[in-house]
Formats: sequence, structure tokens, C-alpha cells
Amino acid sequence: MSLQHSYHPVTLQHRDLMAVQNPARYTGGEWGAIIKSEVLSELIATGRTDTVRFAFCFPDIYEIGMSNLALRILYHVLNSSPDVWCERAFSPWKDMDAILREKKIPLFALESGSPLCEFDIVGFTLQYELCYTNVLQMLELGGIPLRSADRTETDPIVVAGGPVVYNSEPVAPFFDLIMIGEGEEMILELTDLAKKKKLSAKTDHPMTREEFLLQAASIPGVYVPSFYDVSYRADGTVQSVLPNRAGIPSVIQKRIILDLDAVSYPTETIVTNTRIVHDRAYLELFRGCIRGCRFCQAGFLYRPVREKSAETLLEQGIALEQSTGCDELGMLSLSTSDFTDLSPLTDGLIEAFDGHHTSLSLPSLRVDSFSLDLMEKVSSTRKSGLTFAPEAGTQRLRDVINKGISEEDILSSLDLAFQGGWSSVKLYFMLGLPSETEEDVIGISDLVRKIEQLYFDVARRLGTRLRKLEITVSTSMYIPKPFTPFQWEPQDSLEAFQRKQSLLREKLRSRNIKYIWHDLDTSCWEVVMSRGDRRLADVLEKGYRKGYIFDSWDDCFSYSGWVSLLEEAGLSMDFYSRRREEDEIFPWDHIDCGVKKEFLLREKKRAEQGIVTPPCRESCSACGADCFGGGVCYERERS
Repeated sequence: MSLQHSYHPVTLQHRDLMAVQNPARYTGGEWGAIIKSEVLSELIATGRTDTVRFAFCFPDIYEIGMSNLALRILYHVLNSSPDVWCERAFSPWKDMDAILREKKIPLFALESGSPLCEFDIVGFTLQYELCYTNVLQMLELGGIPLRSADRTETDPIVVAGGPVVYNSEPVAPFFDLIMIGEGEEMILELTDLAKKKKLSAKTDHPMTREEFLLQAASIPGVYVPSFYDVSYRADGTVQSVLPNRAGIPSVIQKRIILDLDAVSYPTETIVTNTRIVHDRAYLELFRGCIRGCRFCQAGFLYRPVREKSAETLLEQGIALEQSTGCDELGMLSLSTSDFTDLSPLTDGLIEAFDGHHTSLSLPSLRVDSFSLDLMEKVSSTRKSGLTFAPEAGTQRLRDVINKGISEEDILSSLDLAFQGGWSSVKLYFMLGLPSETEEDVIGISDLVRKIEQLYFDVARRLGTRLRKLEITVSTSMYIPKPFTPFQWEPQDSLEAFQRKQSLLREKLRSRNIKYIWHDLDTSCWEVVMSRGDRRLADVLEKGYRKGYIFDSWDDCFSYSGWVSLLEEAGLSMDFYSRRREEDEIFPWDHIDCGVKKEFLLREKKRAEQGIVTPPCRESCSACGADCFGGGVCYERERS
């Protein structure tokens, strides 16, 4: 680890900052950033400290990274420990990347200016599969060998966490260890072990890197990829994933936090010096989802549902507004309207913010529980557009995906919205869902046309002239994800998606309707990364060497380039987008998210029959998430 390194802070020249887009990405110095002055003094005086230094890395630009709640939570958790100093680093945009390489300036953390190679732990949050090559960019610019196998005793421990690490196999060789699940407790157990390693360096028996990883592998939720061997069948499918060390678990179960009221949450957080993508403060209402939509990976990964109390949230919301000065407070969850105490919480916040010009943002509202009362509460501070996600255009397909809403739910909710004065609506749909037909695609346009007509019907009924109607219809390309009932399903072909988009463009021609769609090429590559295996690591490294970074940005992505590299490796797009056999061993089968594979297969068969599975609070479906001993699974017992 970094004990043998000297302290060499990086200082960018003024001319370098003036030569790039948004220099504030690289300067730090924000209100609320944590500078541990006693640690900094030790570093300046001796070049070393017994405090564990943790670089929290976000593999995208600052404006996106600082909008991420996980970064803010773990930054707070780590810096609350007297033995840890957590700092931040982000992917430099291509202009700054070129300057760093040309002038041989290492990528550094914002708080101290230290190069990444001088930290004890370099941790990445992986929020999206198309950020993978940006991880390699940050490692190389930070002076760290890309692969775990090439790192020495003086290199940092490189770790990953986040939602996509439930299948981290495409990037497994680049990480020393991976944290599966919620990190507030796990990450402190890891830094405690790092502290032990640092102190051992002063003894006759310093802990080696191998010994550190062996001990880390015993922490529940920690996955050390180098301790597992993967073998393949002749057809390219996985034959086995087995430990290659004694005492290493064959299956790694995720970690969760059962008591969200007790867990640390940042009510004093960083206030950025530049506008970011989501420039607001956030409350996290609950984790998990009761609904069980069969396409939604997050809905299964984050089970079981665990809520914060309205009292805790009210205290945190008031504290956030006072400490940040933000004029908007967002309420985060997978389905905000499923929060059991939403009404008293919103009432309390609106009363607390009276006269402050602070608005509430309520994303992820379900149309079947939308109410005029709730709309009026939010609009009393600021009226904005509404966002709904019907996902499919016909009832048959909504039942297949277990969306659990009807056309009547959708129209009656929007009727209330239009009566309440809303005239801007955004609707999200997916193309390529399992069993989708042309009739289902046309059903999207039929539903949108009904919504358009409804708006004018409401105006006639009220006898008033409403504002101009704006309906935005957005379609994304469905991607079958691991740990969902559709993980066995194929992805629709690129040509099929293009036909469906063309059909909708024709059907949705109207001055009141705007149709937008997600890039198809990136979606095709995303399925490769999300359902991929370790053989893709070589492909990713070669792509990085060719300059493929910021793949999630449409103008940076090279579909043909990635396909060529895949074929050079003897792999194919079709292999990863194909239908999977029910008994196939997946690359991620050694990871346990708490939901049984047998349950997911049962849900797949129910989807094929169009059978809806009720939400968790209505009826337990025996998914397996009760193994964690808390949350919604035990609500009936407590009541």
C-alpha cells in the first residue's frame, strides 16, 4: 500500500485550467469538502500517515459524479471515521486527459491534490456498464497498473462497488476486490483491515497484499476475483466458477443495511461550485421495491424493502435545506408513492419550507397511486412537468412484465393531473420486451393519442382554456439484465428495433407530441457488458488502448470498433444477446443477491402465461429475500 510513497501534491497551472471545458471540475475547494488538516500536516512533514487514505473515484465527469447519492453517502461515512480520510476523483474529460498525458501529470484527488497511486485504497463506484474503460483511464492516469495481477506491495488496493458489480466479470481482472451490496458497514470493515495492514508495516511481519486480500475475502459481501477460477464449455458458456484458495466462500452474498434510521446519512454535504446534472439535495426514502416488475434489475437487487421513518426524513430534509441552501429537495426511491408515510412527510416538509421558495421533487411516482392532493402539495412550491413510465402500450404486455397498472389507471391519473393544471407530460416506454409484437408497438401510439385527446376533453369539461399540451414520448431499447426473470431472454435485434422506432415516428406525428429514443448502438453493447464474462476484460483493455472512453456519451461511442474487437477475440454480439437455456450456468451465479434463481425462473414462466404477481405488501411470493431477517418480509409479523 502507499506507506512507502512520498507526498507529492499536484497543482495544475492556470493556463491548463483555462484551456479546458469547465475548469471547476478540477479545482476542488467546494463548501463542505472534507480537508483533514492534521493528516495533511503529517503528509507535508513526513510524506506518510497512519490514517487510511481512500480515493473515491467516479468514472465519469464531475457533473455526473457529484450528482450521485452513493458518492455523497460513502464520502460522509468514511470521513466520519477518525482513522480514514476519503477524497474524490473523477474522469477528466478528453481535453484535460490530453493535458495530463502530454505533461505527465498524474490524475489526482481534489481535496489534497495527491496522485491516485499514493492512496491506500482506490475505490470505484460502477453505476453503468459503459463506464468500464473510464476506470482504466483513471487507473493509468493515476499511476496504477491496470490489472490486479500486475500490482506490487506498494500499489493501492483497487476496489469496486455499485449496482453493476453484481456481474463484475467483464472487469474482474482489473479489481483487487469487489463489494457486493450496500457499503456503509462493509466499507468501514475494509478500512479497518487496511489500518491493520498499515500498522503491520512497522513490525517484523508486515501484512502482504495476498494476506490482506485473504482476510478481506472473509468480510461478508467482499468478492476477490483472483481467488476464483472460471472454466468454459466448448460452446463458450460457463462450466464453473470455483474458489482456488482454501476457506474462500463458493458464493458471495450481498450485504444490506436493515435499519436505515440508524445508518449514517449526510445532512451536511458538499455544495458544488459549478452546476451539476442533478443540482439539488436528496432524501433517500427507502431501499428496495415491492412491485417486482420483471424487467427491472434494481427491483430484485435491492430487496427487501426497508424504509426510513417519516420523523427521521423530516429532520434530515430540514437539515439539508439549511446546510446546503438548495432550493429543491428530491425524494429518492424506486417507487416514491409506495412510501407508507409519504403524506405526513410531504406535509411536514412543506410546512417547514413555507416562505423559503424550496420545492419538493417527487420522482418515480406510480400512476395507479397518483392523487390530486399530492399534486397540489408539490405544486404549492413549484409546478413542473410530470413523468410516468407505463413501459408498454398494451395491457397484455404490461401483464407480461408485471407492471401492475391498467390503461384506466393511467388515464384516470392523467385526468387528475390535467385538472390540476399540468400540461407537460413525459412518458417512458421500452421496445423489445419479451413477446412484444407489432400490435404492442402500435399500442404505445394508441395510448399516447388517448392521452392527447383526454387533455382536450378535460379542457371542455372544465370550460377553460388550458396551456399548450406537451407530451414527450421516450423509448429505450430493452436490455435483459442479470438477476431478473428475463435474464434468460434474448435481446431484440438492431434491425427489429429500427423498424419499431420507424413505426412509432410515423404514428406519433403531432404538434403536441415529441418522440425521442435512446441510442440503439450503445444499448446493443450494454447487453454484452451486462451479461458478459471474464473473457471481455482483454477486449475492454484493447478498446481502451484504442482510445475508447466515455462510451456512455453517444458522440464518443464506436459501435463498429467494439464489434471488431469482439470478433478479434473470437467472441460475438450474438453470443451475449442470445436466449439462455434454463439450466445454463451464468457468469454471475456465484453472486447471491438474496433472490433465488428458482424464483426468477418461476416468474419467467408466469410472464409467459401473462400472470401478474402481486406486490410484496399484498402477498409474499417467497422470493428468498427474507433470508436477511428484516424489511417488508417481516412487516406482517410486527403488525
